[in-house]
Amino acid sequence: MSGGEGYADIAAYYAERIRKGEIPAGSKLPSLREVCDAHQVSMKTAVRAFQQLKAWGLTIPKPGHGTIAAAPVSDNIEGRVRTFAQTGRALASGETSEILEIGTVAADDLVAARLDVEPGTPVAVRRRVVSRDGVPTHYSSSYYPSYVITAVPELTEPVSTGGSRELAAQRLGSAQASVLEEVTSRYATEVEKTALGLTGSVIVTQVVRTVHLKDDRIVEVGVKIVSGSTVLKWSTDLG
Repeated sequence: MSGGEGYADIAAYYAERIRKGEIPAGSKLPSLREVCDAHQVSMKTAVRAFQQLKAWGLTIPKPGHGTIAAAPVSDNIEGRVRTFAQTGRALASGETSEILEIGTVAADDLVAARLDVEPGTPVAVRRRVVSRDGVPTHYSSSYYPSYVITAVPELTEPVSTGGSRELAAQRLGSAQASVLEEVTSRYATEVEKTALGLTGSVIVTQVVRTVHLKDDRIVEVGVKIVSGSTVLKWSTDLG
C-alpha cells in the first residue's frame, strides 16, 4: 500500500488479509509502530485503525503479546448468512456459544423502541457468551417478538448454532433484508464482566442490532457487549 492512508484504509487492508488467511488466526499483527512506519501515518491513525479491526471482531488484544488475529467471525453479517445457508450454523471455525439464560422479560425502552412495541411488553430473550478458541469474545442478549418464537420454538431450548435469526427468517418465509447496527461505549455491568472474564471498572462497546426481513418484519433485536470502546453506526444491506 502507498503511504499516508486514513485509518479506515489501513483497517480495511488488514481486515482483508485476515479474512483471506494471509494473517492466520492466532498470529500476531504488526505493532502500532510498525504500522506507522509501513503506512507513513501517525500513531493516532494506527490506533484508530486497530480499534476498527477490534470493533469488527477481527482481532483480540492480548496484554503482553500485542494484537492477535481472530478467526473470520460470525459478526460479519453477510458471512453469517452464507455460512448458515451452507452448514446450518452461523458460528465461525473455532467459535462456541454457551447459552446462559432463556426466558421472557419486559422490554425496556431500548428494546421496545426497536421492536416497535410498548415498553414493558413481554418479549423472549436468549443470553449467551460466545468464545473463540476458548476465550470469551462477546456477551449477547437476543430479543424476539412472539411471532418469531411461534415460528421457531427451538429458541426456547438451551441449544445454540449462532444462527437463530437465519433460522427464523427461513421459517418465516422472508429473507433478511438489512441489519441496522448502532454502536456506543459504556461501563460494563457486573453480569457482563463476569461473562467476559473482566475485572475492575471496564469500558465496553455495546452493539445494538435490529434485523429486518424483506417483508418489513423485525426478526431480532440483539445487544452484544465486547471489551473496548468505539462509536459507530451503519446498516448492512442483505438484499
